Amino acid sequence: MRNRFQKILATLATTAAIALPAVSASAQDVIKVGILHSLSGTMAISETTLKDVMLMLIEEQNKKGGLLGKKLEAVVVDPASNWPLFAEKARELLTKDKVAATFGCWTSVSRKSVLPVFEELNGILFYPVQYEGEESSRNIFYTGAAPNQQAIPAVDYLMENEGVERWVLEGTDYVYPRTTNKILEAYLKSKGVKDEDISINYTPFGHSDWQTRVAEIKKFGSAGKKTAVVSTINGDANVPFYKELANQGIKATDIPVIAFSVGEEELAGIDTKPLVGHLAAWNYFQSVDTPENKDFIAKWKAFTKNDKRVTNDPMEAHVIGFNMWVKAVEKAGTTDPDKVIDALIGVSVPNLSGGYSTMMPNHHITKPVLIGEIQEDGQFSIVSQTPGLVVGDEWSDYLEGSKDLIADWRAPLSCGNFNVKTGKCGGQGPVAQ
Repeated sequence: MRNRFQKILATLATTAAIALPAVSASAQDVIKVGILHSLSGTMAISETTLKDVMLMLIEEQNKKGGLLGKKLEAVVVDPASNWPLFAEKARELLTKDKVAATFGCWTSVSRKSVLPVFEELNGILFYPVQYEGEESSRNIFYTGAAPNQQAIPAVDYLMENEGVERWVLEGTDYVYPRTTNKILEAYLKSKGVKDEDISINYTPFGHSDWQTRVAEIKKFGSAGKKTAVVSTINGDANVPFYKELANQGIKATDIPVIAFSVGEEELAGIDTKPLVGHLAAWNYFQSVDTPENKDFIAKWKAFTKNDKRVTNDPMEAHVIGFNMWVKAVEKAGTTDPDKVIDALIGVSVPNLSGGYSTMMPNHHITKPVLIGEIQEDGQFSIVSQTPGLVVGDEWSDYLEGSKDLIADWRAPLSCGNFNVKTGKCGGQGPVAQ
């Protein structure tokens, strides 16, 4: 009996020794990818679809065999449109979940909330939304538009094609609209626009009572000069804003609105008939007529099992960013952040507009600039497109303290704010709060 008992113990010990490495190997066969988007609160109208497209991209990559022979696993968190909570969730993704890369944020205030976390813990964040520039972090890759890839071309279009002379810069009260409008104000003045022909206003997130403000816009536009609204309103406040424009009879032929944060997803919840003719500036529209885009739309509708689901610009930015990350990991042969960060510079992948977007040394990508006109069906008719791709400019040429700065994350410079006049790295440019 004693010998038999010893044999059983030996067998159990051998079995355990064999089983333990198998469990460990299984854990090592997964690469976790963080998804940091608001699924509730005022920004859920825009961010939920970005979570969905990331799940689609991860599923597609796994069907191709995963990455480095390992399966990708999505780790989805909901920071709930709560800016400090973004930082907490980012820290959890990096320390608890050990994600190899994170795709997330919409507002600049959420990005600025997580930036020090990604820098402290040496994580990688792909940020897919247009922003105000005035920033370049080693740990962030900006796949949305910088101001020279959206805001400034939008103003140029209105000047040249609509003959606009008076400007309403209307935004939500946080860093992106304030800094973008600071750049636009300086740009307009450089074009000879006078102070009295520029009106700047901010409202809180989720603002819903637009009657008084729209009446003021209407009055500002009645001075005998062609007037336009440049809108950096974000989130669900766009719905009552456009409704009030229609209520007060403001048509695109009277005072056109060009928006930077209104795309197909936001229009899906609005009666678009009164909005026909108003504009948006993006780097992608669902209406782009390319084989790449048709294929993407078909895959998106199949994945969501909903023919009514639309696509939009930040979704394309995630497609570009995700494919760049995959290519860089394959190039580096590892998910080690330092090696992947270095490998990402110079990576080119197809965009959905036809052509390739490239990750530049300033961690911004090359993108086409498109102006679209809202149609009754909630889609955009493309009325203008740059002939080629535009390189994202991280530091504005129109702000003092910024125009002398460049970012270059290649060795030996490895700097996000190198002053070309002083020859030194440092001296952060002006950033509005």
